[in-house]
Amino acid sequence: MTLQQLRYVIEVANRGSMNEAARRLFISQPSLSSAIKDLEEELGITIFERTNKGIILSKEGAEFLGYARQVVEQAELLESRYLNAKPSPQHFSVSTQHYAFAVNAFVYLVQQYGQDEYELALRETKTYEIIQDVKTLRSEIGILYLNEFNSKVINKLLKDAGLQFTSLFTARPHIFISIKNPLAKQSIVTIEELQNYPYLSFEQGEYNSFHFSEEILSTLSHKKSIRVNDRATLFNLLIGLNGYTISTGVLSADLNGNEIIPVPLDCDETINVGWINHKNVSLSKLAEAYVEALHRAIAE
Repeated sequence: MTLQQLRYVIEVANRGSMNEAARRLFISQPSLSSAIKDLEEELGITIFERTNKGIILSKEGAEFLGYARQVVEQAELLESRYLNAKPSPQHFSVSTQHYAFAVNAFVYLVQQYGQDEYELALRETKTYEIIQDVKTLRSEIGILYLNEFNSKVINKLLKDAGLQFTSLFTARPHIFISIKNPLAKQSIVTIEELQNYPYLSFEQGEYNSFHFSEEILSTLSHKKSIRVNDRATLFNLLIGLNGYTISTGVLSADLNGNEIIPVPLDCDETINVGWINHKNVSLSKLAEAYVEALHRAIAE
């Protein structure tokens, strides 16, 4: 087993494609496949599972990748210290539901740890895809919420994938609305008062189950309902249509401006927002720093 082989595994996992990884590594695809196959045979494990849709990390491969990243990071520190070698670009990815604090934390991370070269990814995506991204280590960390309604389903998926949930904070439900919305001056809003306003929610694709909804109370019916894919569109519709969405109440004026405000929603639900990662894979230095940045962003 060589450092070169470990770097090959990391690059393939980052790209999710043998061909793309080979191109980035400036070697032929057959040479890369052969090197990884030799490593798998030497270790007696299957690191990547080959499917019709491409390659994915096996359960053993996910655990191996965590150790490989630690070894390569330590080797690069030694090279940098004693050989004056140029450090390789830093890699880190996070998949998240549509939370402004997750973006703020990402900004803090880049400002603090960004060097001359880095390859980072922030994916605001669907709930099921967050779990899949972390399961396959496409992302090291995922951010989502649990509540009484969805916890049984989500926790089973996490358990089956070898993932764990760590709570960041628990919040009471709020609605996000425009400052020009007639409800904006109220100290609290009831479900009944929202009936005549457009309800905005995030599209969940083929896994559009109530349990994967980013908004609590997802089983309620609405006279007016619009699904969107991104936060910018949702906020534009909140303003343009006097719509509303249901979330944690945590907003960032730096990212979202001052035209959207949170108003408490009169209901007994709670939202437990947290991050997920592999149980048996140690966090990288950047992942640990990102978790710290999350706490900072939430506190602010």
